[in-house]
Amino acid sequence: MTIREVAERSGVSIGAVSFALSGRKGVSDDTRERVLRVAEDLGWAPTSAARSLAGARTQTVGLVLARDPMNLGVESFYMQFLAGIERELATRSYSLLLQVAPSIEHELATLVGWRNARKVDGVLLVDLTTDDPRVALAREPHALPTLVVGDPSVADGLSSVWTDDAESMRTSVRHLVDLGHRRIARVSGIGSLAHTRIRDRAFNEEMRLAGLEPLILPTDYTPASGSQVTLEAMRLPSHPTAFIYDNDVMAVAGLGTLHRHGVDVPGDVSIIAWDDSVLCQHVFPRLTALSHDVVGFGSHAARRLFDVIAGAPPGAFLDSTPALLVRDSTASPSDVR
Repeated sequence: MTIREVAERSGVSIGAVSFALSGRKGVSDDTRERVLRVAEDLGWAPTSAARSLAGARTQTVGLVLARDPMNLGVESFYMQFLAGIERELATRSYSLLLQVAPSIEHELATLVGWRNARKVDGVLLVDLTTDDPRVALAREPHALPTLVVGDPSVADGLSSVWTDDAESMRTSVRHLVDLGHRRIARVSGIGSLAHTRIRDRAFNEEMRLAGLEPLILPTDYTPASGSQVTLEAMRLPSHPTAFIYDNDVMAVAGLGTLHRHGVDVPGDVSIIAWDDSVLCQHVFPRLTALSHDVVGFGSHAARRLFDVIAGAPPGAFLDSTPALLVRDSTASPSDVR
């Protein structure tokens, strides 16, 4: 897309477009606004980026995280995932452009800017939602090569790398049921995320197959919310005898809350954490956890993105099914021992 085409579509001269895009005086505010709108709609890029469109590479891939940056320093998953991406990029002399955005709207604006300026060779999409607008953007003409890190059901035909969270959740419920637990609570993450809904659905289905009533406690993934819902659940007349937490930091926070209130783990209550980590392995008792190679997951995602950049046909690639590592935090409830 050239500056001449922007001028033709805007109905002004090439000089006026140049003034408008560079921010210099010489055109009215209305003209500047019209030119900027047309340039964005057409995906116009300056000359240096236009060279990228012609075949040169930026040697950079992009990832935007619409997360609270304070939480990123607490939750181990993304630190390991990023390490895996970087491990793969280093072998190809590529760099990662990482942007933390306060909302999905800001993330979309960032992705549009990267596309228009051809600032990266491809992007990874994480934390997918149902009918995710980022997927729609990635399917537009002139879109950047995109890999979805998430279930194929929300990738809308884009290439994806995923883990079988549904089967892992069913395994966790069956483990607790086999131990004799009948009141099991799931401490879930952010409800709009596709993987949260997949885990919720698998939890509900497996509980009902066992003839049990499911209890889901929504959170925002933070230790504070994990601790709060744990305490609230333990105040119920028929409180849970087991909890399945959606990440490691909430499980550790829940463990601490139970200890402070005189609840023995696993004597009174059992705990399972999602995403095994150093935290799970070094608290007391050591936490039973759903484990998979998150660093390897990041590397796998990066390799598949390079395939997309190279023009490979779309595909859905199962990375792993997180396996249940039984440690010291799960046991039969006291009433069946």
